[in-house]
Amino acid sequence: MKIVVAGGTGFIGGALVARLAGDGHEVVVLSRDPGRAVLPAGAHAVRWDGASADGWASHVQEAGAVVNLAGTSIGAGRWTSWRKREILDSRVNATRALIEAMARGGSASRVLVSSSAVGYYGAVNTGDVTEDHPAGAGFLADVCVRWEQEAMAATTVGARVVLLRTGIVLGRGGGALARMTLPFRLFAGGPIGSGRQPFPWIHLDDVAGIVAFALSRGDVAGPVNMAAPEAVDMKAFCAALGRALGRPSWLPVPSLVLRAALGEMSDMLLTGQRVVPAKLTALGYAFRYPSLAAALASVV
Repeated sequence: MKIVVAGGTGFIGGALVARLAGDGHEVVVLSRDPGRAVLPAGAHAVRWDGASADGWASHVQEAGAVVNLAGTSIGAGRWTSWRKREILDSRVNATRALIEAMARGGSASRVLVSSSAVGYYGAVNTGDVTEDHPAGAGFLADVCVRWEQEAMAATTVGARVVLLRTGIVLGRGGGALARMTLPFRLFAGGPIGSGRQPFPWIHLDDVAGIVAFALSRGDVAGPVNMAAPEAVDMKAFCAALGRALGRPSWLPVPSLVLRAALGEMSDMLLTGQRVVPAKLTALGYAFRYPSLAAALASVV
């Protein structure tokens, strides 16, 4: 079918567009700079501003599905009041524009797969976190709640809505792993903070696989935890990363140092959640990378 992807040129979006085009779908990527978009055969880019439906809504009218990955990076700089507003507005405004396009003239789009994050749950120190767990507190939790509320408005135009509560994505050439590996390669890697905080992770190939799964299955709806079945804490993750790189994991980063360097943004590294992919397991999704060792071996 024809699928519209917002945010399809980034680290996650690029992998997803390649997967969808490889599966034979026609993919339309909404981009602020379509002339610079490098896309596989079967995909093409259309200009949008991330805030209005003008100029591209007709593509949504013709599409069978919309995937929303749009939003400025949460890790691109300190969370000043201006940056926090940009992080929230880029997600809410883009989602609102997509739904406006879906609402125009009886759209053919009957499913919206929209990004969220495990940050929805806030800091959860103990116990498993399934999709039924309530929203937590803090900036990221507030952003995710607002983001998901905006996406659920697509139900008013008859669309099935899937909310992807995504953990830390592991893949080549980008994401958090690209920043985390450098200290290890310099023999200066180690856990962040206490090391006891849960570290929900997922391989990039499974992110693309789960989106394809959600598009093809009419019984996938509502929040979906996108985290691998093998739960680890920060200390265990860093030890596994060190083994994969052939480096020690011996130099921890104290919480006070991280807070001084990053301010409020350090919270997303010093806290976590033991996220369980309960819905995906119940629906029979087969993870390509269920174990951390195999996932790291494929990307470092």
